[in-house]
Amino acid sequence: MDLLALADFNLVARHGGFGKAARAANRPKATLSRRVAELEADLDLRLFERGARTLKLTEEGRALFERTGALLTELDETAKAIASGGHSPRGRLRISAPLLFSQTALGKLAAGFVLKFPDIQLEITTEDRVVDMIEEAYDLVIRVNPQSDENLVGRVFLRDRLVVVASPNLPRPVGREPVPAVIRGSMTQAESWEVATAAGKSRLATKPVLSLSSFIMVRDAVRAGVGAARLPLSLANSDLAAGTLVSWGEVEEFETSLWALYPTRRLLSARVSAFLAYLKAAFPQGTPEELAAYIEP
Repeated sequence: MDLLALADFNLVARHGGFGKAARAANRPKATLSRRVAELEADLDLRLFERGARTLKLTEEGRALFERTGALLTELDETAKAIASGGHSPRGRLRISAPLLFSQTALGKLAAGFVLKFPDIQLEITTEDRVVDMIEEAYDLVIRVNPQSDENLVGRVFLRDRLVVVASPNLPRPVGREPVPAVIRGSMTQAESWEVATAAGKSRLATKPVLSLSSFIMVRDAVRAGVGAARLPLSLANSDLAAGTLVSWGEVEEFETSLWALYPTRRLLSARVSAFLAYLKAAFPQGTPEELAAYIEP
């Protein structure tokens, strides 16, 4: 396959037309059209549907664009890095990260990272859904307790655990008396929480009184005294230290692991390597206490 013709195809696909691509690259429109036509002939595929005023990728063209665009970008960036001595990673780095980690820590992390690596254009999207890294062109995703995926590899960089917390003014229930509970997610029927304390294990019956969609909202509601809740230790740590919340015990069966993941079939770029190293430096032991210290004002 002619890499130059493939690069021209990607240029046209990225800009959505021969004219726009020609103006962006300061190249003759006729040359781009000829080279794309030659690529189509070599592959025996139609890559674009050509209308009178429109140009649209075919299904095969879209697949080729999605699979080769990132590779060509990496080749170009590798060549530039070698030409400049390879001293600093450069180029765009796209990351998808979960909501809570983004709200509490990622703004500070991102700012420090781009100050250290000014040639990297960092783009972070906050979402808890499962993303397709290849289709959506992400270089790295951060996820909590992700399901096994043979197409992804990665490493754990942080661990957290849940604690049951409440306002000091909320009396701890006696016996089987249910405690008013603030729930993250949809409201459920009464359940129980098994917690571990220095005195041993115990089970708390709960009566959900409030359902919220984020842990930060849950924490604020618990501070107000509406009920008890299970919170990540990293998020509750400063309140526990200040006495604005008290711990009723740890939830042993829940451990949270934050993973940094990337595709197995993609070479690890200098940008991704730099970000992974930055995460490791920020959280060398990967403990909840380190995250709590990092996010505290």
